[in-house]
Amino acid sequence: MLFRSWLLPVILLFTTYLAAQETAPVVTLPGTQKLSIKSVVAEQEYELLIHLPGNYNTQTSKTYPVLYLLDAQWDFPLTTGVYGSQYYDGFLPGIIIVGITWGGKDARPERLRFRDFTPPVYKSPMGEGKALEFLKFIKTELIPFIDSKFRTAKNDRVLAGSSLGGLFTLYTMFEEPTLFNRYILTSPALQYGNGVVLEHEKLFAAKKIPLNARLFMAHGELENPGPFEKFAEHMKQRNYAGLEMQTRILDHIGHSGTKAEGYARGLQWVFAKPSLQLSPAVLNAYAGLYQLGNDTLKLVGESGKLVASMGDGNRFVLDAATENDFYLKGEFLNLYFKKDQSGKVSGFQLEQFGGEQFVKKISQ
Repeated sequence: MLFRSWLLPVILLFTTYLAAQETAPVVTLPGTQKLSIKSVVAEQEYELLIHLPGNYNTQTSKTYPVLYLLDAQWDFPLTTGVYGSQYYDGFLPGIIIVGITWGGKDARPERLRFRDFTPPVYKSPMGEGKALEFLKFIKTELIPFIDSKFRTAKNDRVLAGSSLGGLFTLYTMFEEPTLFNRYILTSPALQYGNGVVLEHEKLFAAKKIPLNARLFMAHGELENPGPFEKFAEHMKQRNYAGLEMQTRILDHIGHSGTKAEGYARGLQWVFAKPSLQLSPAVLNAYAGLYQLGNDTLKLVGESGKLVASMGDGNRFVLDAATENDFYLKGEFLNLYFKKDQSGKVSGFQLEQFGGEQFVKKISQ
């Protein structure tokens, strides 16, 4: 009797839990959608997880860079979250994210990623070494498909991947160097196939052509960074024309954990704005007082920078992306100066996360 009195509440609780599981709504990521594409080249159906910028449907004349993300079955929620935080802090422009994973009957990403992400090697293991076919799919089928459906910046593409995805990202850079202009990768599987990707790098180097790209690579401190550091140093010694590169060893991080910090740092790096030193003549044209709501904003030039101060004593340094466009690091705050017909500065368009307004210059 005692056993039954204990068991019945447990059964009822478990039954209630199952019922809640059946009726609870599915959690979705705002601003996302799912598409599919059947590749003739790769003979595979792929699922595409799409994230659009928040202003995509309101700024209808604007085009956007595209981030092509490998292993979306794992990394799409992570990457969209990282993107959102970095966008809010002003480090990134609006970006379309296209996450690539496998679709169709009995799709098994843990097996298919070995097939699609690995370059061919002598006597490739069964079911591996199809990176060339997967790259052809991206170039001839996927990118045209995305360009046809969304307002993309046709010459501004990012490729991002980790582990085997990082291996494929490097392979792509050496095999099709003009397909992407920004690369983010963490913990690349450099030793796959006895270092086959190094052979592709060697073949590319022999062509002696520019590598016009920004490359970010990161590796975990706790996952034997030796081969990665050796490869990073080798890339620096190559001194490829047009290549800007940053590498990082992430403190107290293992293999899978590199993606969160690595993708955040990588997005910051590949989309980093210029920070120009401007002449006194340029800065003096902007110096003066501006009416910002009920407050007065003062701008002065100091040591090649534009410095802003408010009546309450707050003071901050603005960086110059161009001679007319300024921004505040770490915040979503951009200033775009305007001139009147006589060529004098009339004010600036202030862009913040919540919207835009024109700020008028009231005196020199």
